[in-house]
Amino acid sequence: MRRREFITLLCGATAWPVAARAQQGMPIVAWVHSGSPDSNARHLAAFWESLNETGFIQGQNLTVEYHWLNGKYDAVPSVIADIVRRRVAVIAAPGSQPSALAAKAQTTTIPIVFGVAEDPVKLGLVANLARPGGNATGVNYFLSEVMAKRLELLHELVPKAVRFAVLVNPANPSIAVATLREIPKAASALGLQVQVLNASTSSEIEEAFATLARERAEALFLAPDVLFVSRGVQVATLAAQLKIPVAYPAREVVDVGGLMSYGADVLGMFHQAGVYTGRILKGANPADMPVTQSTKFEFVINLRTAKALGIEVPNSIQALATELIE
Repeated sequence: MRRREFITLLCGATAWPVAARAQQGMPIVAWVHSGSPDSNARHLAAFWESLNETGFIQGQNLTVEYHWLNGKYDAVPSVIADIVRRRVAVIAAPGSQPSALAAKAQTTTIPIVFGVAEDPVKLGLVANLARPGGNATGVNYFLSEVMAKRLELLHELVPKAVRFAVLVNPANPSIAVATLREIPKAASALGLQVQVLNASTSSEIEEAFATLARERAEALFLAPDVLFVSRGVQVATLAAQLKIPVAYPAREVVDVGGLMSYGADVLGMFHQAGVYTGRILKGANPADMPVTQSTKFEFVINLRTAKALGIEVPNSIQALATELIE
């Protein structure tokens, strides 16, 4: 499918009438994501690539409806309730932990394919990784576990910086709590001071950066929250204006001017989610489909941004990077 066709689909988030779908006789997959279509075009392309590989093509033998929440986590329960009421074939919620949890709470029969940052067993999504045992399966991509490493890499890029700020989104409590559990410990081990800031909207992101300027923070760590990735251009622009180095949870923000990112191969997670969705549509039982875990990680540095910030990236750090943007 061409990029232009993807954009058309991305914008069509409103559900078709159930009767219209029934006439076509095609299974319906409800895609639910906490972010925006603009910041997830690559992810959706990976999902569709694997769906195509399993034999499914939009409009020919499959209908996918899109629900983009744009960081509005309070809308998750009602969106999921509507999807469950309409008895879709699969709920696909890769990269949207709140949506996966809401779906699991509202249905025990509709298959759910998730991609979550935390342990899906502890979250209650599956009984165990090898045999999920219920109606959900998917991918665990370790965003929480790699946060300490991301902070360490940012510290290596700015070794003289001591006052670090951490930005979390209180509207997404599971990720906020995980961030505030891991980062203070990691900061203490590195001898860093940490200040916590909150933001749940674009205006609050602006306010957080204004606080950074007043408090003279020397670096910023972003929680692995979809809101901050979907507002990547805004965050990268504000960081450039303040000349503050920022560690991002996803490479998409580095592509638009952010300094660096480190984390699991999220693109691979979306691809695997598409594979599992296709297999379920062909009759596989999610109860018997093992949860996969990410084994590939990406460290991306924007050397242009580093130069603009006056940061000289040592060859030793460049050698660790999986990609350098020049």
